[in-house]
Amino acid sequence: QVQLVESGGGLVQAGGSLRVSCAASGLTFSSYIMGWFRQAPGKEREFVGAINKNSVSTEYVGSVADRFTIFRDDAKNTVFLQMNNLKPEDTAVYYCAASLKWSSSASPTEYIYWGQGTQVTVSS
Repeated sequence: QVQLVESGGGLVQAGGSLRVSCAASGLTFSSYIMGWFRQAPGKEREFVGAINKNSVSTEYVGSVADRFTIFRDDAKNTVFLQMNNLKPEDTAVYYCAASLKWSSSASPTEYIYWGQGTQVTVSS
């Protein structure tokens, strides 16, 4: 049974930093592209970024590209989202997901497995 479990969310002031983690089990973690998405109240789920299966490539949505970093530790079956200079508009539930298609890494429909999400709240 595949499980993706996010942790590390919380409340942070604008300009602060937060790192969220996603621990995977039940799958060959190193074979999967790992993506991060977020969903704010009343809005659609939004692609944040992704990392390919050998960490050679990452991609990000433009609004976070100079503030967020995704990295992975295949030995620990964990992917991380480091968020710096957080803004109130970053407030959302953050989800990690696993896919086999790098070419479609921004599309949520290409992701096979999803975590339950972790809340990130940025106060102004």
